[in-house]
Amino acid sequence: MLTVAETTLQELAQQRGLGISTHLYGQEVNPETYAISKADLLLKGEGEEGDKIAYGSTLSSDAFPTLDFDFMLSNPPYGKSWKKDLDAMGGKKDMLDRRFVVTHDGDPEFSLITRTSDGQLLFLVNKLSKMKRDTALGSRIAEVHNGSSLFTGDAGQGESNIRRWIIENDWLEAIIALPLNMFYNTGIATYIWVLTNRKSEQRRGTVQLIDATSWFQPLRKNLGQKNCELSEGDIRRILDTFERLEESEQSRVFPNAAFGYWKVTVERPLRLRVDLSEARRARFRRACRAAKEEPLANLVDRLARTLGEGPLLDYNAVLAAAEAQADRDHINLTTKRLKLLQAELAERDEQAEPVVRTRRRAKMDEQSDTDDSLNGRYHVDEGGQRWVIEYEPDSELRDTEQVPLLEEGGIAAFINREVLPYAPDAWVDDSKTRSGYEISFNRYFHKPQPLRTLDEIRADILALERETDGLLGEILGA
Repeated sequence: MLTVAETTLQELAQQRGLGISTHLYGQEVNPETYAISKADLLLKGEGEEGDKIAYGSTLSSDAFPTLDFDFMLSNPPYGKSWKKDLDAMGGKKDMLDRRFVVTHDGDPEFSLITRTSDGQLLFLVNKLSKMKRDTALGSRIAEVHNGSSLFTGDAGQGESNIRRWIIENDWLEAIIALPLNMFYNTGIATYIWVLTNRKSEQRRGTVQLIDATSWFQPLRKNLGQKNCELSEGDIRRILDTFERLEESEQSRVFPNAAFGYWKVTVERPLRLRVDLSEARRARFRRACRAAKEEPLANLVDRLARTLGEGPLLDYNAVLAAAEAQADRDHINLTTKRLKLLQAELAERDEQAEPVVRTRRRAKMDEQSDTDDSLNGRYHVDEGGQRWVIEYEPDSELRDTEQVPLLEEGGIAAFINREVLPYAPDAWVDDSKTRSGYEISFNRYFHKPQPLRTLDEIRADILALERETDGLLGEILGA
């Protein structure tokens, strides 16, 4: 890759009447590939450049930590575990390498660490750390990835954070989808990521997606799974599409935010009723003995005598009575005891009142309506006093939604349109909201096959009937 790139640069410079000098640097962890690359340079009489080809892992043993470069390119391994590298770097919690833990959006410990099962995006992060930032031309990067780099990783996880870091810094120029079966040992989809820290004025704030999957020349003889290649005309077509930056059937241009979303956690209140029947309390007593909480069982027996053993009781009323009884009995209702009471005596009931988590008097400067119910805070008037109530969420009803960053009206508009008509008691837990980024080529370039007409289907059925006419008789020997 390095020597081909050097030849291409020299040819481009010669076409423009420019004189340039190139210096090659590379790193390879595979010993055979490392030896071949060194030998290649030596045989071409470029022994000095061969000395700049380093052996070792790019991730855990960076051979050029103090250098930056004008042009960088790579074809990192796909789906290859980098757990050994991570362990050598101190693990996720003790990672000290500032290539992979950066400052972004006010977070000084923004993690770019991906799953250990696939580290290909980390090679891109490594190159971004070596961009020239004090020159007019900056740096340009090209890397070949498989499709997982486009969408794997949930909001807040390493892969998504890398995409977010790249796009929000406006480094991503374009992603080019290549034809299938381009490589010797795999037929999977591959993509070229093109990045720079010196975007042209017309490209700022945008990302171009190019679908070049149909631009190829078939090989006369397959080489493993490789059955096609990019001809000079195909390469020229890709470059022209990139340079024009125009919308077409194979080219789409999007604002950076088009690939971003908020992942929001939607909660619904826990609704419980309490069963204080003798049979249920007998089971509760057994659970209390196992947990060495006999005083709690005695407290519940006294509650049953006070509240009765009739229909299922409202959980909030039972809890208030339990707290009052606990004060009289000098029993501390710890979180552990409340969980035991809830687990053994309560059951979900959609018709029950929501379980109250906190209840406080509203402050003078708090709003006087229920607008913030979207965030799980409900305002109610009781006895001439305004109260703010927060309900206990039901983990079994918890759900998540992806809200596009370009959603008109933001998260509130999306929830009001897509959630509240079907779950009026739902709210969003703001503390769990995360930003994520993903890129879907299929969403923008997929061309669904048109459905066949009824006439075509009818013609096929009639043709089959003609073909099978008399077949049953032949089978039965008629």
